[in-house]
Amino acid sequence: MNKAPVFFISHGSPTFALEPGVLGPHLHALGQQLSGITAVLVVSPHWQTRDVQVMTTPAPETVHDFGGFASALYELHYPAAGHPELATQTAQLLANAGYAVSVDARRGLDHGAWVPLRHLLPDANLPVFQVSMPYALNTATAFKLGQALAPLRERGVLILASGSMTHNLHEFRQSSTVEAPYVREFAQWIRQAVLRHDVEQLVAYRRLAPQAERAHPTEEHFLPLLVALGARGDAEAAQVIEGGITNGMLSMESYGWGITSKSIDSISH
Repeated sequence: MNKAPVFFISHGSPTFALEPGVLGPHLHALGQQLSGITAVLVVSPHWQTRDVQVMTTPAPETVHDFGGFASALYELHYPAAGHPELATQTAQLLANAGYAVSVDARRGLDHGAWVPLRHLLPDANLPVFQVSMPYALNTATAFKLGQALAPLRERGVLILASGSMTHNLHEFRQSSTVEAPYVREFAQWIRQAVLRHDVEQLVAYRRLAPQAERAHPTEEHFLPLLVALGARGDAEAAQVIEGGITNGMLSMESYGWGITSKSIDSISH
């Protein structure tokens, strides 16, 4: 079996679930080309814990972990099954790698998981489970977490690191159509570093990237990118998944590894 892909997907605002924009159709087309996937493992900034936890819920609920949006969002459900056996094996894999790990058999899918999955796998026909982000995670340890999870790809587990290319909620305006210039500047710097696979620069992005602290006043939505980079294979080139910019300040740029450039080209044409 070929290794399952790795994705970093910008999930943006919860309204992405209903407003696919530029990114949604790209994810849908990519999802149709996936094969041989046994399960989806999601790392999301909306599940942070003291140590690593793994979700072993057999039938996870759809968690609407946000407020102040239209009622239609709260009526959405993503009825994917869990995969308790594989999740338990993932917990053991992480424990063998030196992590303090526990399991959670009641956890549901937060919106960092189900919102992008509604576009990537709208039929919810693959089991999904989550691995939490420790509160103490930083760019270097996020990369190591991805490395620890990487062997699961050999078993057909798609690793979906869900975050946001930019995430300054202090500037978030639902009705804004005016693009903040710093958003594109930051995203372009990150893109070039990702395409070069310059892990050293990406680990130090907060010091090196233009407008880094404005793009990410806190780091939890950027760290999944480092998880994805850690799970990437040495010979795998990043493929850019265009996402555009929404609400003036949310770059939806996303990346895939272990997918072919032909797959991306077929989406763009």
